[in-house]
Amino acid sequence: MIFESHAHYDDEAFDEDRDVLLASLAGNGIDTVINIGASLESCRKTIALMEKYPFIYGAMGVHPGETGELDEKGFQWLRECCGLEKVVAVGEIGLDYHWKEPEPDVQKKWFIRQLELAGETGLPVIIHSRDAAKDTLDIMKEAHSEEIGGVIHCFSYTKEIAREYLQMGFYFGIGGVVTFANARKLKEAVVYLPMDRILLETDSPYLAPEPNRGKRNSSLNLPDIAGEIAALKGIDREEVYAVTHENAERLFGLKRKTECGRHGGQ
Repeated sequence: MIFESHAHYDDEAFDEDRDVLLASLAGNGIDTVINIGASLESCRKTIALMEKYPFIYGAMGVHPGETGELDEKGFQWLRECCGLEKVVAVGEIGLDYHWKEPEPDVQKKWFIRQLELAGETGLPVIIHSRDAAKDTLDIMKEAHSEEIGGVIHCFSYTKEIAREYLQMGFYFGIGGVVTFANARKLKEAVVYLPMDRILLETDSPYLAPEPNRGKRNSSLNLPDIAGEIAALKGIDREEVYAVTHENAERLFGLKRKTECGRHGGQ
């Protein structure tokens, strides 16, 4: 079975066929999905999805590009959501300097606050970092994020930066970009990374892998991502499925919860 560790099925790109698509996942070998909050509104929609579908779990967080909407009232609501039974992470949070808004100081403020929230709740973090390698790493070290744990979503930096996060005990979300011909640095990083630190993700509806690049992404494309990882690591695709599934269960605490007879929640 395949574990989808990062998708946005609340996105409007799925409004016309969301239920049909989600109903098709099990028949295609996908048994678990983490739907990721990126704004307060998407967190609300994520809660609805995880209440409706037994195989969907949620992450609550505000993406750096949406942190301009945050205030103390919204942050308190986010804190309350982190106590819900099927919420398994704080995310996606971090820094994104590709866009000019909101300004870096605003992004940093709420990144730090959300890291603190993860520490308070005992949930792992899902980190978004784009064009902000040094600041992201500096803030995470200052926050002792090695004590929190989590995954670097859509990892896109060099293997040297990967080494820093490995030393902190983090996992790495590998998605469709790894199939792109020009993704040399990412391919090198995947070769370098140990398999027990890799998660499969799509970031649906974004970043569809080859041969569907440029189209709407979905978890149905996970075999293409797994196939590229398998080729880079010199293993078969089924091993990629099995190891990444176990990794995700371990990170998000789902195996422990299942053994305790519970589903979701810390």
